[in-house]
Amino acid sequence: MKTRTLLVKALFSAVFSLMAIVTAKANNVQITGTSVSGSNITFNISWENSWNASAAPANWDAVWVFVKYQDCNTKLWAHADLSSTAADHTAASPLQVDPVTDGKGVFIRRSAVGGGNIASTSITLKMSTVSGTANNYKVYGIEMVNVPQGAFQLGDGVSGYGFSSITVDANSQSNGLTTGELGPYSADLQPSFPMGYNSFYMMKYEISQEQYADFLNSLTFTQQKNRVVNDPISAAGSYAMFTGYQYRNGLAIVTPGSNGAIPAVFGTDATSGTPNSSNDGQNVAMNHLSWADLASYLDWAALRPMTEMEFEKAARGTLPRVSGEYPWGSADITQSNSTQLTNAKMANEISSVTVNNGMCNYGSGTYAATYGPTRVGMFATNSSGRLSAGAGYYGAMDLGGNVAERTIAVNADGKDFTGANGDGNLSSTGFADQASWPDNTTASGITFRGGDYINPAAYVRTSDRSHLYTSAAARGYNSGGRGVR
Repeated sequence: MKTRTLLVKALFSAVFSLMAIVTAKANNVQITGTSVSGSNITFNISWENSWNASAAPANWDAVWVFVKYQDCNTKLWAHADLSSTAADHTAASPLQVDPVTDGKGVFIRRSAVGGGNIASTSITLKMSTVSGTANNYKVYGIEMVNVPQGAFQLGDGVSGYGFSSITVDANSQSNGLTTGELGPYSADLQPSFPMGYNSFYMMKYEISQEQYADFLNSLTFTQQKNRVVNDPISAAGSYAMFTGYQYRNGLAIVTPGSNGAIPAVFGTDATSGTPNSSNDGQNVAMNHLSWADLASYLDWAALRPMTEMEFEKAARGTLPRVSGEYPWGSADITQSNSTQLTNAKMANEISSVTVNNGMCNYGSGTYAATYGPTRVGMFATNSSGRLSAGAGYYGAMDLGGNVAERTIAVNADGKDFTGANGDGNLSSTGFADQASWPDNTTASGITFRGGDYINPAAYVRTSDRSHLYTSAAARGYNSGGRGVR
């Protein structure tokens, strides 16, 4: 999931062309040719392996696009709101722009049934945030998959602390569910709780190390300091999360910050030399994230945390439950860890294990620094199916294994979550400031789902809730995450 940001400096009375900075992801999302004129921002977008399917699972992929702007006087970055009126945005064929009611971004997707690569296509978005006389702009794109509205089955009857085997349907979402219906280790839920019945978008991949670097590079020095382990004033080449390149985390300081005022520049440097080279692990899943780190990233990107029930919906879809199933819909699992790689740390990093059903990075059983997460979506190829790619029903990758994913728990601490989205802005100290989200410090109401590269296969199961009572606040070698909207 190679990620670079697209940057343009513009006076509102004129248009300035962008120079050679693009945004790329695991399916090679490219955003190029950006210009700003008045309140309009125009760019070209392309990506590979796009779809809009009329047959099951009857969903589509999309790119969540949002804009940040920097006041040239204060040097501070802020989130640019976009018009929530569809007619204010334009997209050339074969794409369409779907605005959202809060104006924090747009979804760009295929406008008709089809599949394949999206060639460079012109997009113009209307911004409703226009501030100052001269600004820098960055356009970000995150790949998403649509999870349509619909009933699904919860629980599998065998997984640890699992829900009762019930169906979540329109009645559940409209009237709520009780502990008696959900089973032990749960709480009564009100209709405002996101149970997975309503449609939502989910990040196709876990947050990558380059995406996290992009996030850090839009923060102030003080904000950065709370989102990494090592001080941003550390020397160039210093690693941000560990004392060296460990646990396959290559997040590094490219240019040190200064005097607590000038922020550092971060990048990836897995090979310890020239940062951001082709073998520096940009696409490896970001690990060693705390709940506060994940929440801050999601708030900044105007996304939100997923709930346990949405996790099961994204994995299982509308198919009948399978006893002990994993997120790819079967009880088959094939171990492939980070010591079994070809093209390690590169954009085409793949497993050297013979392809089989349920390919998954799990069960190393050790906290040794030589083990860690692998490239996001690594098991998917042009010829793979859902089982061999280890994909969820709607196309989300790595829901099982790699890094543990934090979700909103269906317990007394998480039951009041209403699904509020982030607003794109953080507190002055770099924390998510969404009052309805679990506390940044205690993480009460947060649990882990999907297993990780260290723990055994049982934790990878779609319905396993064994970590329901595990503290989810601190940074962990095996913890990362993704967001939904």
